[in-house]
Amino acid sequence: MDNQAQELENSVVENEHLRILIADDNDSDRLILQTIVRKEGHTVYTAKDGQEAIDIFKEQSPDIVLLDALMPNVDGFEAARTIKQLAGDNLVPIIFLTSLRDATSLADCLAAGGLDFLSKPYNRIILQAKIKAFASMRRLHETVQQQRDEISLHNDRLIHEQEVAKQVFDNIAHPGCIDAPNIKYLLSPMAVFNGDLVLASRKPSGGMFVFLGDFTGHGLPAAIGAMPVSEIFYGMALKGFSLQDILREINKKLKRILPVGVFCCASMIDLSFRKHSAEVWVGGIPDVLVYRRGSREVENIKSTHLPLGVVDTDRFNTDSTIIQLDKGDRIMLWSDGIIEAGNAEGEMFGEDRVMEVILGTDDPANIFENIERAVEKHTGRDEQDDDYTMVEVTMVSEEDMGDYFGEGGKSYMAGGPKDWSMTYELRPMTLKEFNPLPLITHLLMEVPGLRPHSGKIYTILSELYSNALEHGMLNLHSDLKASADGFARYYAERTQKLDSLDEGCIRFHIDHKPVKDGGVLTIVVEDTGPGFDYQAKEDANHKTEGYSGRGIPLINTMCRSVRYLGKGNQVEVVFDWHVDV
Repeated sequence: MDNQAQELENSVVENEHLRILIADDNDSDRLILQTIVRKEGHTVYTAKDGQEAIDIFKEQSPDIVLLDALMPNVDGFEAARTIKQLAGDNLVPIIFLTSLRDATSLADCLAAGGLDFLSKPYNRIILQAKIKAFASMRRLHETVQQQRDEISLHNDRLIHEQEVAKQVFDNIAHPGCIDAPNIKYLLSPMAVFNGDLVLASRKPSGGMFVFLGDFTGHGLPAAIGAMPVSEIFYGMALKGFSLQDILREINKKLKRILPVGVFCCASMIDLSFRKHSAEVWVGGIPDVLVYRRGSREVENIKSTHLPLGVVDTDRFNTDSTIIQLDKGDRIMLWSDGIIEAGNAEGEMFGEDRVMEVILGTDDPANIFENIERAVEKHTGRDEQDDDYTMVEVTMVSEEDMGDYFGEGGKSYMAGGPKDWSMTYELRPMTLKEFNPLPLITHLLMEVPGLRPHSGKIYTILSELYSNALEHGMLNLHSDLKASADGFARYYAERTQKLDSLDEGCIRFHIDHKPVKDGGVLTIVVEDTGPGFDYQAKEDANHKTEGYSGRGIPLINTMCRSVRYLGKGNQVEVVFDWHVDV
């Protein structure tokens, strides 16, 4: 305390007007004390025994109590205990007035709630000093109580704000298919809010995106960045954008809005149930593990990229790893909280223990729960030192997934355009640089109730558009795809012809008619190419093998009708749908 503050404190003490209760059964002693205290400018209440002292305390709530130890009716010890109980959290200093000298009696005074003693005969100077000292102590206690109440109120307000923010965050971050039957996940935050997030969304093609992110730091500052990530992820995933497009957009957004030093370590997988494959991207986060159910082996996919939000778009790398999966194979994603979970000795759980648990589990279905229990056993503490987040995604067949899109995918029949048609023409400059499928898919998904069929619709549009562009406009032949080398030549030739394309167009004619509990979607894709003799191929068998020629037969299995028109450069498909499909 500096000199100015000390002077102010002394001034407050000198001018402080206190209310003091004096309880003493001796009339002369009570009169002497009363006179001394009043001369100091304080208000005095007097009592002749302990019970009277208690009654006055209840009525007047004095600031300091001078209490004789030995009194009739209720003695000073009992009166002190009662007064202390009545005072509650407030500090009311009790000074015992006593002629006792033995240590046991003095200890009893302290045990009863007294803070000090004043021996008879009374010394005026000592009494004044003790009153000032205890008044200062009482004032300090009141300050501490006030600060405690303010902190408690502030903490309650902060918790309420975080709970409201978390509710908003959960509504933004978890509208997808995170509860799909092939996903297990653990989000165990240190606080109400955290910087870890797990997102999952079905793709229009029927596949699934899964994203695990871990922002630097903890609590609300880390969670703020999670909201734009969630909005971008779900918005683009449902429109059919690729893994690379989504990551590039998230990185661009985070780079623009986050301060230096805040970024998002992440891993993302693009799961195809139809092709039994997965595309994996890992940036600044622990290895993604692939568990092979057949061989019981584990493969590591290491991080080869910087976290999201670190570098500009022109330096951001979206190269990914493509793996083939069998049914029952598992992909596991983690935040560093699992690997770095420490025990009382500061020893981390570590990757070796993760592998030990995985390889030591007989039934692969129990791997996730066994890792969770092993981490809890290792830490052995109620409080976490980091956010724990992990995800397990199992490869299943497309039939097993069905039309599960999660709660957020069920728009059903409320609102939106139902009865409409459109024509969309794409000319050479657009065909070279633009993929129209996400835009058209997004437009169709605005039809109420149509979203659960987005996988089939995207497949139909994709096949029709590819045929119109590659075979109709560019005159490419599928026979080239008969071998792996032919595939390479096919796409090299496709790029060359597309670059030199300078005339012609592709038109989408789309018509939607609502019916009871559904609708009829008619799509005609027309190109300005030469067409072909489709009548000669109408009797061709459904082709299910080889590298090409499976598109139209596949569409036939999804639609009410598929037919060629004109000179073979128009294809019309009619897709019937219902909300209970």
